[in-house]
Amino acid sequence: MWALFIWVSLLLITITHWVYSWRNPKCRGKLPPGSMGFPLLGETIQFFKPNPTSDIPPFIKQRVKKHGPIFKTNLVGRPVIVSTDPDLSFFVFQQEGRCFQSWYPDTFTNIFGKKNVGSLHGFMYKYLKSMVLTLFGYDGLKKMLPQVELTANKRLELWSNQESVELKDATASMIFDLTAKKLISHDPDKSSENLRANFVAFIRGLISFPFNIPGTAYHKCLKGRENAMKMLRNMLQERRKKPRKNPSDFFDYVIEEIQKEGTILTEEIALDLMFVLLFASFETTSLALTLAIKFLSDDPEVLKRLTEEHEAILKNREDAESGLTWEEYKSMTYTFQVA
Repeated sequence: MWALFIWVSLLLITITHWVYSWRNPKCRGKLPPGSMGFPLLGETIQFFKPNPTSDIPPFIKQRVKKHGPIFKTNLVGRPVIVSTDPDLSFFVFQQEGRCFQSWYPDTFTNIFGKKNVGSLHGFMYKYLKSMVLTLFGYDGLKKMLPQVELTANKRLELWSNQESVELKDATASMIFDLTAKKLISHDPDKSSENLRANFVAFIRGLISFPFNIPGTAYHKCLKGRENAMKMLRNMLQERRKKPRKNPSDFFDYVIEEIQKEGTILTEEIALDLMFVLLFASFETTSLALTLAIKFLSDDPEVLKRLTEEHEAILKNREDAESGLTWEEYKSMTYTFQVA
């Protein structure tokens, strides 16, 4: 009887200590106010609740109101400090690689790849960043401008003949086709595989509970990545067997880097980079464009000033049918404010 009592007491003490340690994580400094939520779950369920508006998520808004602009919490089993303070956030970004180092949970690494650009640091991160800037840097964007305008005009003409348009999907499709062509010369009309469909499956499970069980959103997300990576890997092998005389896209440039003597770029890193670039370029941009159009439709005065700026550019052209120039683009001061 006494032995049972001792065992139960030890069990209760252990559980109490564990719960206390969970709610009061160790820290060298002083932690901000906040709640660590339930053991194991933390505040994950509240965090994943859908947000039906374009406003700040209720999860953030409620805790800022209760604890202030900086608070602690626990998400998917990880202690987290959330900052909505602009000065602190700016300081963190400025000190990246010095006082702070970017880190992502294991679920993120499983989704985006162990060698994705967000998980690399130091020289390798700077090396990949300089590679990406050859495409999306100042000179790269200048070269892309005519292609962006041509693609946008074609899609606007197509949408004008439809009864209605699902804006988020339509803009995502437009940007994905443009980016995929620039990155890997992918043509959806000529390809036997639907590359974007794999990314759609990937996105739907991106923010979900990490249960890798058939039928779950997370499982579909991983399958979408697996299929997309298989396509990219096959494409890489095909290009290496039959190299092009004149490089025409970013993939050609990446393959040249892989084949250089003494290179630090591996196939695994290169493929993860291509995957992340395809995802980041179209998903985030399409969401921003959709919100921009929504906000413009809600504010006629802003839309009026924006329209006037663009009409003035057209009016000052010698040839009204000529394409958008870099100088015209840089002159859109009010457009940049709206963006």
